[in-house]
Amino acid sequence: MATVISALRRAERVGAGRHAVTCGPVRLTYAQTAARCRRLGGALRRLGLVDGDRVAVIGPNCHRYLELYQGVPGAGMVIVPLNGRHSPAELRYTLEDAGVRVLFSGIDVPDPPACVEHVFDLGSDYEELLDSAPERPFVDADENAVAGLFYTGGTTGQAKGVMLSHRNLVANATHFQWVWPFEPATRWLVAAPLFHAAGSLAVLATVWQTGHQVPLGAFDAGAALDLIAEHRVTHTLLVPSMLAALTDEQLVRPRKLPTLRGISHGGSPIATETLRRAHAAFGDVELLHLYGATETAPIVTALRHEESLLDDPRIRSCGQPVPGVDVELRDPLGEPVARGEVGEVLVRGANVMLGYWNKPVQTAEALHAGWYRTGDLGYLDGRDHVYLVDRAKDMIVTGGENVYGIEVEEALYAHPAVLEAAVFGVPDERWGEAVYAVVVRRVAVDADALRAHCRERIAPYKVPKHIELRVEPLPKSAAGKVLKRQLRAPHWEGRTEAIAGA
Repeated sequence: MATVISALRRAERVGAGRHAVTCGPVRLTYAQTAARCRRLGGALRRLGLVDGDRVAVIGPNCHRYLELYQGVPGAGMVIVPLNGRHSPAELRYTLEDAGVRVLFSGIDVPDPPACVEHVFDLGSDYEELLDSAPERPFVDADENAVAGLFYTGGTTGQAKGVMLSHRNLVANATHFQWVWPFEPATRWLVAAPLFHAAGSLAVLATVWQTGHQVPLGAFDAGAALDLIAEHRVTHTLLVPSMLAALTDEQLVRPRKLPTLRGISHGGSPIATETLRRAHAAFGDVELLHLYGATETAPIVTALRHEESLLDDPRIRSCGQPVPGVDVELRDPLGEPVARGEVGEVLVRGANVMLGYWNKPVQTAEALHAGWYRTGDLGYLDGRDHVYLVDRAKDMIVTGGENVYGIEVEEALYAHPAVLEAAVFGVPDERWGEAVYAVVVRRVAVDADALRAHCRERIAPYKVPKHIELRVEPLPKSAAGKVLKRQLRAPHWEGRTEAIAGA
């Protein structure tokens, strides 16, 4: 029975002296990493935590974050990675919803809820805690026990805690190893943030094969290329906005990158032109498209060697289901649709979540007879390539972050000058999608004032980049529902790129 800590256990046995991670001046072997993770477990037990207790982490990518990601589940507890870009109110809600007892933070979190008994700085506090703690053997958790709560946006405006079990995360690591070559020579640049599925999806696969991880803190294209060159990185994953920035930097100030073999991308839509530029910048480096969701731990489909498909219709797809994952397209009644016909994408596999934390209604809506309803609409070709064409849910994916329109609308509606508001995503060459708002004014107001108003209520990346002000009512159906598709259509006219968000 494999659990999250199985990868590190194996790595310590077969490659104790191999380097596990390089983080700035810190360089740790697998023996050292495993010992630190055991001391982390010992420290948490001394604080009174028991199996199933939640431990949260907020901060930049670093070796300590990687230790928490593995060591907390390895101690029988539940890791809760949080988005440091969220507002204090959003963070407080998530900490309280998860019932977090211990928080490790690289940022200031004002007024944490009462459930948080201990707050440790993700630096000196963390090191002092480990220095004084005994090593505690890793726990043989049940593979179906919750290993992590990964929060994602919700259609009600409140985040949902996706319960991923040990089995879910191990299955994803296994599926990824079947799709892409992981080996002891793998050197993985951890560039996407670890609180996001795009940042953590390769952690266990790399560790399982005793590869080497190089965390990048705050993303900077030049710094990323420098790390790739300095540490002889072989592979990485980027959200499309990161890939675009990395490409621009390499085209303007090229580095010699003889070891780089693969760049994967996922988390939001990507334009074919971005892939063309990436191929021009990085030559024979393989480009890999991954599609999935937090609820699927996350990988569902993969499209390898995009650099060879730039003029092939398959470039518009997000690939074929990875081994171990089933995909079906179904109509609103739940019946399978014919190939080429549009339906909702459903996913089945050992990677599919247990459900949403303390949200049985939303869980029942998302899971049906072992299948997860993604809310994405698409179709299959004759060889099971998945082509996504729209979303059933009004989700916007901007720079790899999920934004739900209703959450932004609620912030806009809180302004007294707003009579009506509709929020949706529009194409953006840098971010994949940009948050766009159409606002019907009650009284005079300008876009800058509305954006300032939103920044006080929601995370900066959720604030509309574009606000279109109107005086006429929004278009509505006979039932009075705002017709967002009608508002959105002019912005997407002529666009054929697959919507490949997660």
